[in-house]
Amino acid sequence: MAATKIRHVRAFYAQGGGADYHDQGSNHWIDDHIATPMARYPEYRKSRQSFGLNVLGTLVVEIEADNGVTGFAVTTGGEPAAWIVEHHLARFLIGADPTAVERIWDQMYLSTIFYGRKGLVLNAISCVDLALWDLLGKLRQEPVYCLIGGAVRDEICFYATGARPDIAQQLGFIGGKLPLHHAPAEGEEGLHRNMGLLAEMRSRVGPDFWLMYDCWMSLDVHYAQRLAHACAEYGLKWIEEALLPDDYWGYAALRKSVPPGMMVTTGEHEAGRWGFRMLLEMECADILQPDVGWCGGLTELLKISAMADARGVLVVPHGSSVYSYHFSITRHNSPFAEFLMMAPQADKVIPMFSPLLLDEPVPQNGRLKLSDAPGFGVRLNPECPLHSLPNS
Repeated sequence: MAATKIRHVRAFYAQGGGADYHDQGSNHWIDDHIATPMARYPEYRKSRQSFGLNVLGTLVVEIEADNGVTGFAVTTGGEPAAWIVEHHLARFLIGADPTAVERIWDQMYLSTIFYGRKGLVLNAISCVDLALWDLLGKLRQEPVYCLIGGAVRDEICFYATGARPDIAQQLGFIGGKLPLHHAPAEGEEGLHRNMGLLAEMRSRVGPDFWLMYDCWMSLDVHYAQRLAHACAEYGLKWIEEALLPDDYWGYAALRKSVPPGMMVTTGEHEAGRWGFRMLLEMECADILQPDVGWCGGLTELLKISAMADARGVLVVPHGSSVYSYHFSITRHNSPFAEFLMMAPQADKVIPMFSPLLLDEPVPQNGRLKLSDAPGFGVRLNPECPLHSLPNS
């Protein structure tokens, strides 16, 4: 590849209808009385949007080389993340060699350590990193998965996350992950409703289809233990993100106490190799689930995966569509992937980032073969309005 430098870095934001999949309209399963840490407050129990889950919106980062080739990526973070990209992170990219991925990542992370480490700053770094990988793929005319080692299997198989595992089974997925609806603050009645929904779904899908519960950080150790044991008779494959992300000790205790054969999974809201090192060294989980748009990007996810692989732990990224797919198809310890059912009733397969992304692949009969299109193989939809920062 001829000597190329980065010429421009641009950040945009949007509200709704894009990468922030939490920002859906009414009557969507993703916001239908799902158990959350805020469920202890009755006024915020029925909707995650009620306490502000959808306030950030979408972040889009474009990185343009001096030959006009442009890479881009999307994640959540909205206007505040766009400000971080343009006012802080861009200085480490303008004029840099786009192949210097490790150097750029290191500079972005270390320069923001005094106010970053996790959360919004890591979202911004992740988006820049993914855009840089997209640019590299386009400059080299290769898909990203070829840049990071190449495919280890011909296709990706998926489980579906959504309110209707029975429909997911009909659509060819290998399993269905349900949102947990009732948190500890809803008492014994809530616990029995959680068990009842799982029992109903098991009766619909039969004994062999995977069923899992996504608890979205809503439980304490005691409740999670009770739920796991109560659900064992219905063949719960794993209990996911039961506790707050920083409760490594609680996860270690939970993993030791769940019924034989049931797995404990977490990591969606963890970031950076050091947080995942804690999860691994304390033996907190059977499967790690980093989100490539939040954990530090593809550059960091590769490090997390290598640590996990050395310990025999699976890495199955949270959502993230094409950004996860290009990773998963290259790793032996990522044998399947998650597909987030974005249809309001979880009854059909639609692209996760629609309408923001064009050419976004979706599984057919629960399977997906990645194309050999350069970069991540997707395009921004020019009809989706994006906002620039003032004076940018």
